[in-house]
Amino acid sequence: MRLPRLVSAVLVALALAACATVPRFEAAGDIHAFLVAIRDGDQHTFDDHVDRSALKAQIKSRLIAGQAGSHGDSSWQALGALIAGPLVDVGVDAFVQPDTFRAVAIRLGYAPDKPIPNRLQISAFLRATGDGTVCVVTKKDGECSLVFKDEAGTWRLIGYEGDLGKLLHRHG
Repeated sequence: MRLPRLVSAVLVALALAACATVPRFEAAGDIHAFLVAIRDGDQHTFDDHVDRSALKAQIKSRLIAGQAGSHGDSSWQALGALIAGPLVDVGVDAFVQPDTFRAVAIRLGYAPDKPIPNRLQISAFLRATGDGTVCVVTKKDGECSLVFKDEAGTWRLIGYEGDLGKLLHRHG
């Protein structure tokens, strides 16, 4: 009697674990395409895997929060918001390019002269965040660096959690 219950419990646990990895595995396919696009400088495929409006909003929010954190005065925060808005809108389009993210990928451990990891390898470095997104980590309990969200069947970059200074300085 105990063996069938144990087998049933193990099967349920495996099924639940498989469900948890499905979004990561699906995301890994699009992240693989994103990595190929940045390696090859393929602007069209890169653009298909980036939600520029979401990325702009996320980066703008981080810049404004950083400005507010460096100046406790709310007038500085208001000034930062006023200045950052147009600058971010123009700046994001200028630096959200394959070569910028190629530099990010290199810092994360991907080298242009090496094969792109396959879907299974990529999925091992994805963490489901519980809000319908996955983030790319460099080690098991590492911090998120790139955030992707499923948008109508395509996982698209919506956030960059790394050092904004390094993102803005492509080759730094």
